[in-house]
Amino acid sequence: MTTVSRAVLAGSLAFGLAACSSSPAAAPATTVVPSGGAAPALAATTVRTIAGTGAAPFDKARELQAPPGWSVTVWARVPGARLLAWTPDKGLLVSRPKYGDIVQLTPAASGAAAPTQSTLVGGLTQPHGMAFAGNTLYVAESDQVDEFTWAGGAVAGRKVAVAGLPDAKSTELGGAYAHALKSVAVGKDGALYISVGSTGNISAEDRDARPERASILRVPPGGGAPATFARGVRNGTGLAVDPDGGVWTAVNNRDNIAYPHAGDDQGEVIQSYVNDHPIEPLARLTQGRDLGWPYCNPDPDLTPGEKDSPLSYTGRPLVRDFQTNPDGAKLDCAALPPIEQGMGAHSAPLGLSFTSSALPAGYGMGALVGIHGSWNRKPPRAPEVSFFAWRDGTLGPQQTLLTGFQAGDGSRWGRPVAAVQGPDGALYVSDDQAGAIYRVTAS
Repeated sequence: MTTVSRAVLAGSLAFGLAACSSSPAAAPATTVVPSGGAAPALAATTVRTIAGTGAAPFDKARELQAPPGWSVTVWARVPGARLLAWTPDKGLLVSRPKYGDIVQLTPAASGAAAPTQSTLVGGLTQPHGMAFAGNTLYVAESDQVDEFTWAGGAVAGRKVAVAGLPDAKSTELGGAYAHALKSVAVGKDGALYISVGSTGNISAEDRDARPERASILRVPPGGGAPATFARGVRNGTGLAVDPDGGVWTAVNNRDNIAYPHAGDDQGEVIQSYVNDHPIEPLARLTQGRDLGWPYCNPDPDLTPGEKDSPLSYTGRPLVRDFQTNPDGAKLDCAALPPIEQGMGAHSAPLGLSFTSSALPAGYGMGALVGIHGSWNRKPPRAPEVSFFAWRDGTLGPQQTLLTGFQAGDGSRWGRPVAAVQGPDGALYVSDDQAGAIYRVTAS
């Protein structure tokens, strides 16, 4: 989600819609209703490089938008960098599903130098999520969660904490799995939470699978069989525990939903409607919660069925999906609790983390989300790093912290995946397209 109107930073964005696929006329701009106070306007900052980090795409000047006075430095080059986790002795781990390994970055004594890189562990199957519980490191492969003992900057004693997770090798799936990457988080009570994505865009059979797909699984403290904690979670790649112990997920929601309202276009897939529906949920999970997929969609329209309805992403209700649940017989969407916060449709939120200390410039504590950007929206939803303030035990609306990875023609030189706060208070951001880790600091 790219910030266009700075005045509504704390809520969502104002953006133009592309031409509707069923009409040559361009749709008018959509109004986004802000909620919460205004955040500082962003300012241009040139991306800095240090020795060894200046290869393409940083062989030419790159500029991002960030809060005034903040700087962005290419701290390390790590091809295929995905999720991030800090070690007990202040090293940064980077997962690389494409390469089957976890890379360890050890900061240099001088902040002006790039970190030392080493392979912590290799030979894994699409490793993605990582989480520490004291000196125990959990790594989520596509088919299992591994448990390692951390000591002296290395791991030992690998064992399987959770086996039998579904992926493309699962016999019953015949090699088809759209969202095989798993994320993992450790609850304050020591329970493990594991995100299991859906096999497809509208694969309703995932809700009846064992273990349930399109879900968040929970393994009790001390181990045991995983059980469904939350369901209807199409692809909850973002998974993190808040300061109070609540479990949150940031979800990649479904694509190409049909227009649900009465009229000539009902049941048609219309680009101008798909551009903004459904929103990408950011939800606090409780035992048994259902986020509705694929039968219910969180709806941003404040006046449903009205052309060019104003949009809101806070406390949004779920409505019936016309293609999968036209009469509500599959699931009563009105009975599901509203989604706490959301992001624009097709934002593709990936990494989710909570800050350990307050960010400067009045942002305070909150959640960081890596927005990867859309693949099928017209015009494309731009990549960014988003912030959601933590106040009164919940998250406020989306604010853009870092943007500018996408040009006006929709081309991109970078795509953020995850952002985490370091022991030094700086933000560290992974970018799998640029193959970079950025260090973001405030003056």
